[in-house]
Amino acid sequence: MTQADQTFSDTQHFDPKGKLPSSYTTEFQRVLRRSLPFEDERDFEEAKRGFIAAPDYKQIMADAGNVAWDMGSYEFLLRGFDSVFDSIHPSLQRQAILNMAYGLYEVLPDKIYQVRGFDLANMTIFKGDTGWILFDVLTCKETARAALKLVNQHLGERPVVAVVYSHSHIDHYGGVRGVVDEADVKSGKVQVIAPVGFMEHAIAENVYSGNAMTRRAYFQYGLLLPRSPFGHVDQSIGKNVAAGNTGLIEPTRYITQDIEELTIDGVPMVFQNTPGTEAPAEMNTYFPDWKAFWAAENICGTIHNIYTLRGTLVRDALEWSKKISEALYLFGQEAEVMFASHSWPRWGNDRIQEVMRVQRDTYAHLHNEVLHQANQGVTINEIHNVYKLPESLQQQWPAHSYHGSEEHNSRAVINRYLGYWDANPATLIPLSPSESAPLYVEMMGGSEKILAKGKELYDQGYYREAMEILNKLVYAEPQNQAVKDLLADVFEQIGYQKESPSVRNSFLSAAYELRNGFPSGVATKSVTPDTVRAMSTELLLDFIGIRVDSQKAAGMKFTINLVTPDNGEQFAVEMNNSTLTSIKDFLAKNPDLTITINRSDLELIMAGLSTFPVMIGEEKVKLEGNPCVFEQLKSVLVEFTPDFDIMPGTHPAKATGLSDKDAFEQPQPADTSGG
Repeated sequence: MTQADQTFSDTQHFDPKGKLPSSYTTEFQRVLRRSLPFEDERDFEEAKRGFIAAPDYKQIMADAGNVAWDMGSYEFLLRGFDSVFDSIHPSLQRQAILNMAYGLYEVLPDKIYQVRGFDLANMTIFKGDTGWILFDVLTCKETARAALKLVNQHLGERPVVAVVYSHSHIDHYGGVRGVVDEADVKSGKVQVIAPVGFMEHAIAENVYSGNAMTRRAYFQYGLLLPRSPFGHVDQSIGKNVAAGNTGLIEPTRYITQDIEELTIDGVPMVFQNTPGTEAPAEMNTYFPDWKAFWAAENICGTIHNIYTLRGTLVRDALEWSKKISEALYLFGQEAEVMFASHSWPRWGNDRIQEVMRVQRDTYAHLHNEVLHQANQGVTINEIHNVYKLPESLQQQWPAHSYHGSEEHNSRAVINRYLGYWDANPATLIPLSPSESAPLYVEMMGGSEKILAKGKELYDQGYYREAMEILNKLVYAEPQNQAVKDLLADVFEQIGYQKESPSVRNSFLSAAYELRNGFPSGVATKSVTPDTVRAMSTELLLDFIGIRVDSQKAAGMKFTINLVTPDNGEQFAVEMNNSTLTSIKDFLAKNPDLTITINRSDLELIMAGLSTFPVMIGEEKVKLEGNPCVFEQLKSVLVEFTPDFDIMPGTHPAKATGLSDKDAFEQPQPADTSGG
């Protein structure tokens, strides 16, 4: 059981080394309570509107026996603003309370409903002529199944006739097997609809760097933090990510045009493809007969990530603003309700246009002002200390960056256009932190002086200044627990003061690991059959190339042809110059080895359900040529595990080692929940 599974007091810190908010943090929060527009309570009215019923349980169990979902662990927030937590940014506390909505809600009478608070995302339900049309079916089948059961219990039993995936992140499709049977999809009884490019991006986006992303997710999502005023309080677009059984059923129809009309079970819909926004494959939907606008994850109760801290390709803030503007002019002029895959709906055309314009302008201002500053010499290492929203947007709740943050989003805009380098040659090829830190420590007079100065800065509330010097000492002396504990105290106060849960979680998680280390035996997700089937063989071979230890592969030279007869694929695979490459639709003329295996059998190996030796014994794999080549390849492959150090000296073991699994076994892609 991890820390996050445990229940702790909401008045006492969960960590024996943890500190309460300092007087400086308390004053910081007090000033914010006076300066933010708390008199605007429209979000609270909208979040409550249309409530039908909540279930009599707060936990949803996974089929595997673990707790998949637990709203009860956040009940300390339900006391509202009568309880002031100085360990939580006041604006974040407000957002965390708004995200406590739990149950079935009516969006439009006898037409549109939502189940909120069963997962990170909402499940949205449309009443068609003959059955339910479901938009975005949560992360796992257990929460999705419970959500649909609640719908049928209170609205009457109806079959599911269609599922729409609004975009390619797992909290919007992973629960599909909890609401439909794949046989009904294959027979045509149930449609599954998605934006063009969905399957490619749903899997490929997070395979190549998936192990690193998984490790970094411990920081962004606070996976080791208890639910507590001193730990995890929210995930900005929902409470948290469900921990159940994820699945994927391939769409039966793709929306390919920029604007495409379709009627599903008697309900006319207008789809707007929005690639390059919150996901590389995403679409908004308008319901013209109902004047209802579905904003997917492009417009919700927060400004989103231009760069996601777990690690993603940088998004395009300008294109995001343009797609919102396009939706405003296409649909927003007449829509009477706007709702999305996260957060709560907005009703009334004036309110809808207000929120759309605020979010459009926030993304556009982020893009334009950052580049305005960059064109005057402000660098990626300065912009987060320079960029500020205009006062008019600071006073608008929809402009607040809970999922993103102004600091890391502003740096992302420069990175998208100019890259990571600030044009100072000294930063182009810098020393690694572990190499530069000892120099700084020596020049600053040694660890005792740094520790004393760090404590002085901490006591004076200069937390970022203390962080600057203590971080150097931690890299120079990673086993010095006293300095790790003091840096943890600094990180903790910074985390308490942050509005963005992702930034808060990152600082608090780093503090936890500095104090306690990374716990051993943290389980990783097992790969699911749906995930394996969705992965291309080309993707598998590319990832195997990433797993090659190039030093061990020095001097190796061989060619393998891989043939999968049941789907007609063939690949030429070469080991040369310590590098494994592959090319689809080509075969080498004189290979050292040819491997023939059906793709369906390869999937069993990829999922860890069988191995090459077993398949060879069953005569399901044919090897022609030198079998030692295959053993050579296996000998240089590394099995990645998501438990490496992020902060120095927090984990005693190395992250990599020779794999004892089959060479073709494929790990689970990184979790894309929340974008």
